[in-house]
Amino acid sequence: MRLFPKEENFFKYLEDLANKVEEGGRFLLQMAEHLDYSDAKANRLKELEHEADVITHTTYAKLHKTFLTPIDREDLYALLNKMDSIMDAIESTGLCICMYKVTKYNAEIIEQVKILLQTIQKGKEIIFNLHDMKNSQRILDGCVEIHTLENAGDTVMRNTIKNLFIKEKDAIELLKWKEIFERIEEAIDTCDTVSNIIEGIVLKQA
Repeated sequence: MRLFPKEENFFKYLEDLANKVEEGGRFLLQMAEHLDYSDAKANRLKELEHEADVITHTTYAKLHKTFLTPIDREDLYALLNKMDSIMDAIESTGLCICMYKVTKYNAEIIEQVKILLQTIQKGKEIIFNLHDMKNSQRILDGCVEIHTLENAGDTVMRNTIKNLFIKEKDAIELLKWKEIFERIEEAIDTCDTVSNIIEGIVLKQA
């Protein structure tokens, strides 16, 4: 059973957006691993966020022109909105790091961004299965995996903040790092919200 009529391109837009978000997550990880927070990297991150916005708003326009949708219009809008919000959080994280002119290698950032990327990739996988409710169990299993990854991100976040308060004596540096980690955590949490929306869509179709 298909969620959308064949002539519509909603799935293509969702898949395009999922690909763009994954590209953003990969780019942020590359920045962290290579300690490259240059203006050029910041500008590319802005471009990726803009490209995601274009996909999102194009899909909104298509949605407003469609009289009947096989799933709740509100669910589709919420899904698009939160997927785009992941890219917004990725951009804000990268720009925050660039603004603070981070020059020190930080293993915790890399660990947390890797969890973010894994969560994004699992989300992309379930988005690409959403076109057919024969994939419903695979989608629901993927949602559970995203919840597990989100919990892992929470654990890393708590331990990192705890260690920051123990080891970092400079109050300004402490606030900088705390904000950076909270922005990454926001992106991971938004991935979990996306999975909750998808889980609700699938259960409504059951």
